[in-house]
Amino acid sequence: METAETRTHIADALIRVPRHVFIPDRAWAVGSGAGRGQWIDRNADPDAWWTAVYSDSVVFTQLDDGETPLTPENAAKTFAPTCSASSPILIAAFLRHLGTRPGDRVLEVGTGTGWTAGLLSHLTGNQERVTTIEVDSGLSATAGASLRRVGLAPRLVVGDGAAGFPDRAPFDRVHVTCGVRDIPHPWIRQTRPGGVIVLPHAAITRLLRLTVLDDGTATGHFGDVCSFMLMRAQRQPVSRIERTSPRIRGLEHDPTPLLHAEPGLQVLLSDVVGNIPFLAGNAGILSSGPSHATVEDGRVTQAGPRNLWDEAEKIHLAWKAHGSPGLDRIGFTVARERQYVWLDDPATPVARAFGTERRKPHE
Repeated sequence: METAETRTHIADALIRVPRHVFIPDRAWAVGSGAGRGQWIDRNADPDAWWTAVYSDSVVFTQLDDGETPLTPENAAKTFAPTCSASSPILIAAFLRHLGTRPGDRVLEVGTGTGWTAGLLSHLTGNQERVTTIEVDSGLSATAGASLRRVGLAPRLVVGDGAAGFPDRAPFDRVHVTCGVRDIPHPWIRQTRPGGVIVLPHAAITRLLRLTVLDDGTATGHFGDVCSFMLMRAQRQPVSRIERTSPRIRGLEHDPTPLLHAEPGLQVLLSDVVGNIPFLAGNAGILSSGPSHATVEDGRVTQAGPRNLWDEAEKIHLAWKAHGSPGLDRIGFTVARERQYVWLDDPATPVARAFGTERRKPHE
């Protein structure tokens, strides 16, 4: 787990593997306060470029898998970013949870810009023990060039990260930099018992730290909120909201606990309902797949195949009945045949504890 020595080691890595080497001269930066972002150009406005690079900004470096040119106009539109240099604060959080030690054999899934591969190379003390895999050959080549500029040469592999890299297994640590809905079991098989996997769980939108067990399963807990670009193999088409006749009823419970859900409740809502309610102006919104619910003026309007607000209220009541558990009581297990959120004990899936079947977010 995290120690003062780990924090010091990570801080040293952030200094010795400078972020700016992995940022292109022209890119789109979005600050920690979100917003629309800004175009940064090292030649036209070097002060703005350096400020963005050495802030907590996310810097987008690719759109639509490279199909759409990265320009100020395109970046400001709705084209999907598919590569970025993530927030340094979030990267540091992932590395703290990963707990890489000198001599560890590490697999990284999603090379991206190459910056985290460089940080991992420094943390292991032996770049030859770091393997980083990237599905996009162009990104891998660019990352390799950036790594060489800081004197590092971890093993770069072009391929499907979902398959891991059995040639270099077993790994002590697996660091995943793309959002994952269903955790590929090869990552579990290729990690030694006691090894650690840290990933962004896309369905829950939180960091997940797993420890691999002797029986070939992995279990752990959720951490910081995070949202990463989905692994390409797990992208799903956007579901259109079904324009069915709306079902309207009066609110029977105060919506505030759902619209400002505590972390434990957020995990359960994400897992069972498929999303977390949020405020948009004066209205509460909850969407999942083709279903939609709006709460406003003391009424709830629901449309699509599911009554989402009804489901969310039931989860809230069940959560309260179990003592309003926080993240310390809620975990996640990956077994060969299934993966699930659990309450208090890995042997107690939420579906069993709450008497409900888990729904996938797109259903």
